[in-house]
Amino acid sequence: MALNPIYSRRRRTDIIIRGLCFAAAAFGVTWLALILITLLFNGLAGLNLELFVADTPPPGSTEGGLRNAIVGSIIMTVIGVGIGAPLGLFAGTYLAEYGRNDRLTSVIRFINDILLSAPSIIIGLFIYGAVVVPMSGFSAIAGSLALAVIVIPVVLRTTEDMLLLVPNPLREAASALGLPRSLVIKRIAYRAARSGLITGVLLATARVAGETAPLLFTALSNQFFSLGLNKTMANLPVTINNFVQSPYAYWKQLAWSGALLITLTVLALNIGARILGAERTAK
Repeated sequence: MALNPIYSRRRRTDIIIRGLCFAAAAFGVTWLALILITLLFNGLAGLNLELFVADTPPPGSTEGGLRNAIVGSIIMTVIGVGIGAPLGLFAGTYLAEYGRNDRLTSVIRFINDILLSAPSIIIGLFIYGAVVVPMSGFSAIAGSLALAVIVIPVVLRTTEDMLLLVPNPLREAASALGLPRSLVIKRIAYRAARSGLITGVLLATARVAGETAPLLFTALSNQFFSLGLNKTMANLPVTINNFVQSPYAYWKQLAWSGALLITLTVLALNIGARILGAERTAK
């Protein structure tokens, strides 16, 4: 029995489109695999205890590590997320719980979308003009603020989306029991969306963990161990950027190892976010 010509054409079209989609996916995954394999091959060679306990070496030295850069990155990331995550959480709560039908909500959402897509170097330049220039110097504070500005739109969007997924009958039942709006949000909406909110914070942390451009204009870097927030502070992204352009083989090896550390950290954060998201879906 001959097939309907229209059905045959649609079937051929489906096969072609499916093949193109598979080819595009395979192309992207192949390059990602090549990047990861290259990072592992070059980074594992310098992954040892000295990498975590020694500071960055002077030019020409064959001994040293990335302790100061690792600690500096952790400090600025924690401060940046500590500042940006609560602001994004509160702003997202306003959009989802208080201002769903307000005109201001659409304006905030539009501005947030611009911030989400804005190049990080633009944010670094803004913080440079707003903080670095008035302070007359680069500082870890400026670097943390730049990371915070990147964190805010990510957490805001995730918070709004997660809270909007909470069924309204839960809020109505809590309100019927006499709970004020603030407690309904805190005890009902936040608890129902808890895994999603945590996922947003983890994704934001992964986003800023490897940012280089904002730190080049704000925190800069140095080769010393420092905990002072009012002066330049070593950090992994800028250190990697400096070392990979150097003529010293040992510095380039440290750059590969540092890049591997950042990649593994971002990978772990994304896996954690995926696990939390899967748990929320299962519930």
